[in-house]
Amino acid sequence: MKHATRILAAVIVLIAAAVPAPRAADPVKPRIRAITGFVTIDAKSYPVQLEETVTFLSKVRDAVKAAGYDVAGVRISTQPFPEYTRGMKHDDALALLRGINDLAAKLRFNGNIGPAMVKDTDDTASVDLLTEILSAPGNRLNANIVVAGDDGIHWNAVRQAARIIKGVGERSPHGQGNFNFGATAMLKPYGPFYPGAWHPGGGTRSFAIGLESANVVMDVFAREHDPRTAAKALTDALAVHLRAVEAAAMKTAAGSGWTYAGIDPTPAPGGQNSIGAAIESFIDAPFGSPGTETAAGIITRAVKDVPVKQTGYSGLMIPVLEERVLTQRWTEGTYGLDSILAYSAACAGGVDTVPLPGDTSEAAIARIVGDVATLAFKWNKPLAARLLPAPGKKAGEMTEFSGALSNAIIQPLPGSPRR
Repeated sequence: MKHATRILAAVIVLIAAAVPAPRAADPVKPRIRAITGFVTIDAKSYPVQLEETVTFLSKVRDAVKAAGYDVAGVRISTQPFPEYTRGMKHDDALALLRGINDLAAKLRFNGNIGPAMVKDTDDTASVDLLTEILSAPGNRLNANIVVAGDDGIHWNAVRQAARIIKGVGERSPHGQGNFNFGATAMLKPYGPFYPGAWHPGGGTRSFAIGLESANVVMDVFAREHDPRTAAKALTDALAVHLRAVEAAAMKTAAGSGWTYAGIDPTPAPGGQNSIGAAIESFIDAPFGSPGTETAAGIITRAVKDVPVKQTGYSGLMIPVLEERVLTQRWTEGTYGLDSILAYSAACAGGVDTVPLPGDTSEAAIARIVGDVATLAFKWNKPLAARLLPAPGKKAGEMTEFSGALSNAIIQPLPGSPRR
């Protein structure tokens, strides 16, 4: 009997040894929002150039997926479109841009045709062409305009940006065409995020990567509530993933003729991964409450300290209508336009997907864009304005956007009387 008991005990020990020990939960992984290629196209050979670019970017995407990361898609940004439409008749230029749009649908990439103006002295004729493109049903193209750079604030471009926003708001369905347009300030070339991505042209073919990592911020902030330690904890968590993604990208680029421009570690939200919820977890209060500025600063310091080659904003995005918590808090009025400008002093990103009353004047829009440009130039940081006037809607009414945009109650502009 004792012998049998010893045998049974030995069997139990062997079985226990064969069962894997419980392991720690797998670390939260970010999604890759964008793998963006930057190419200089020719009006005559652009279909071949774009197809070759998609082929290369797909290789990078496959390598990043093999490293264990989901990828949303690939993007292609051309040089500023006025460079390859210059000298064309209006209809020919329009046909060329629509050809790029059609090819984006066929080859399944997200296209960006760059800035309508890079310098403040650039010809403004491209503004009308861009307004027409962005207002057209079925448009997939993104574009932007540079309203501040190392040479100062571009006040002419500020006015032209307001003209585009007002025109597209009136001409596109529900004003949604403005989702594809941004006024960028102090944003260097080769940032992967849209609609601000741009490059100056030339022979170099480059690519960059943008993260969707609000879930990583949430994971860290759920357990780190001390401002003295949270930034390092977030840097360490992001570094694990960014290094792995960067290694896969650089290995693919080696010997390809493509230059790796870097990663934008800005923790973009996406789907159920809310940067607003992450910040609320840290401050234990609704987004917009005291402490939000502190959280914005912590996130920005954390991403800037990640030891990879960085490009783009490298800060914090607060896209009002692109994620559930920010949209809800905007409707509730816990934060507003002035709040976002204040947070932008501590982070990078700017005024993003902010709904405005449909009757907001072009002059008022220009003042908002001018404030963003002033703040960016003052602190030498990349910011952008993506404003969404909702046609026929007044302050206090609900927007009617669709697709990637949520809907919220439109708040009155600061200084405007409440209706």
